[in-house]
Amino acid sequence: MSHPLSDRSRFNLGVFSANADGGLAITTVPERWRASWADNVAAARAAEDGGMDFFLPIARWAGFGGAMRTREHSFETFTWAAALGALTSRMAIFATVHVPLVHPLYAAKALATVDHVSGGRAGLNIVCGWNPAEFAMFGVTPDADGYDRADEWIDIIERAYAATEPFDYDGRFYRLKGVVSRPASLQSPRPVTMNAAFGDRGRTFAARHCDMLFTTFTEIAEAPAHVADIKARGTAVGRDIGVYTVCHVVCRPSQDEAEAAYYRYAVAEADHAAVAAHMEGKRRSARSHDDKAFDLYAQRFAGGAGSYPLVGTPEHIAAEIGRIAEAGYIGAALSFVNYTDELPFFTASVLPRLAEMGLR
Repeated sequence: MSHPLSDRSRFNLGVFSANADGGLAITTVPERWRASWADNVAAARAAEDGGMDFFLPIARWAGFGGAMRTREHSFETFTWAAALGALTSRMAIFATVHVPLVHPLYAAKALATVDHVSGGRAGLNIVCGWNPAEFAMFGVTPDADGYDRADEWIDIIERAYAATEPFDYDGRFYRLKGVVSRPASLQSPRPVTMNAAFGDRGRTFAARHCDMLFTTFTEIAEAPAHVADIKARGTAVGRDIGVYTVCHVVCRPSQDEAEAAYYRYAVAEADHAAVAAHMEGKRRSARSHDDKAFDLYAQRFAGGAGSYPLVGTPEHIAAEIGRIAEAGYIGAALSFVNYTDELPFFTASVLPRLAEMGLR
């Protein structure tokens, strides 16, 4: 079977961060996402039944404090992906992996397992990490060579899948003897890969090694420039990179109702201490957003980790997605305050409108 994201003629939609408490929202509202295993199963089934195309986790090891200790509770993503791969039949199921914290041969074995369990629907989100506090838990320090390490990391995985005999690897970061990894993934040369990058080095890595790059923008009018930059990097190395973005969603029958719900969870009842910690950490250590995003859009960090807001009626949200598609993006990962409560209305009311627009 072809991978669920192989069709680039449609605008692919996925669910992001359901494996972590709160999802992407940093809020204290009672309905905030708890991310129990039962919650994750219910969300995956609601997403697949509703027509969503992929399920994408974040990789978190520590949270951001605050009243709710936001994202301290999260499921490890290879195990999570394998389990959901067995419980679904159509969506792509991703794992998200911090390169400096996971050995490439362990990743190769675990990723192949997910691919076999899911029947060739696995995907790998390759991240180098940005949070020094999390890395300190492992006795590791983030450094400027993260993407150089990632170059070797993914090369080892691809070679391990392709090799018919054991091989040695003598690199700058990995020196390995007699490498084997069986079974290889069902997908060849390896499962679909993605990277989320805003900075120069991350985008260059994605152009060389990934099928998809997820990137943010502050306003849709600025989005085409990001697409053009990423496409040019891919063209320079003979590759066509699919460009995706991330959005947080508040979809309601009326615009006023949606905006009131957004204000309630992302302003009035935001977990302000955790929002401040998250923004400061991102500003200091990550290259994930325009600088002005930190200054102008605190609500977006409470609402969805600084991603673009899709807030309004189904008609409004479909129109906004249409503008994102016109900018050159071919998909988006979406978060909600509560996935199981909100996905059914979103999929039933927005996806048919996107189909009418020729995007589905």
